[in-house]
Amino acid sequence: MPVGVDPTRASIARVYDAFLGGKDNYEIDRQVRDGVLTEAPYAAHMAVENRDFLIRSVRFLAQQTGITQYLDCGSGLPTAENTHQVVQRVNPDAEVVYIDNDPVVLAHGRALLEENDHTTLVDADIFAPEDVLDNDVVRAHIDFTEPIALLHIGTLHHYEGPADKPAEIMRRYYERLPSGSFVALSHFLDPENEHTPMARRAEEKFRHSPMGSGSFRTMEEIRSLFGDLELVEPGVIRLADWWRDGPRLTPLNEAQHCIAGGVARKP
Repeated sequence: MPVGVDPTRASIARVYDAFLGGKDNYEIDRQVRDGVLTEAPYAAHMAVENRDFLIRSVRFLAQQTGITQYLDCGSGLPTAENTHQVVQRVNPDAEVVYIDNDPVVLAHGRALLEENDHTTLVDADIFAPEDVLDNDVVRAHIDFTEPIALLHIGTLHHYEGPADKPAEIMRRYYERLPSGSFVALSHFLDPENEHTPMARRAEEKFRHSPMGSGSFRTMEEIRSLFGDLELVEPGVIRLADWWRDGPRLTPLNEAQHCIAGGVARKP
């Protein structure tokens, strides 16, 4: 077991891994997953939608923006189709820096990335922008005079604090990004319709579980996380609708209505 890991306390990264069907999780993490699933049976689809959005958005950034450096905040456990795999398939020389402070993520991630010279994992608090952006290892790998792709995929709904703080955290990131940078962001959604009750039940289970976090915000609240950045079409929408890979042949299930996000550019 990696140093610093408490198997009696749920971890966001390990719970996410459990939802994705991974093996790097403990009984306490599976208890959180199962508790959420009792209230929101389709909740695992939110994890899948989140991962699929990550893949589509970074593939878009790698193929169409010319950006060659990626700062992935809250990267989570290494699973298939991580950011560096998607990006470096397009550009093998692209630089990817992952940020996380979960001991399991750090142990597994560093072992996985040992032989990749263009991918680095840094131990830092993603909700403290200055700690990330001023980190010596980050600055050794990321050139802040050139555009950057900043990823906050499924992170901010796990911030527990004042309701307006996530937007302020992102503003502090945006202030430091070079012009021409892009941001990809996703978040649990309260769709303010017939699916709201499920969203609120899932939120209750997440926040009062051993994991202790998982807030659902409205579409307008999620848009506010992008500040004054220029949204890429189609803007902030359900992840299931953001440039999907083909025509929809099956209807969305309840959980797929409850996670949203988008991509934006800093002028």
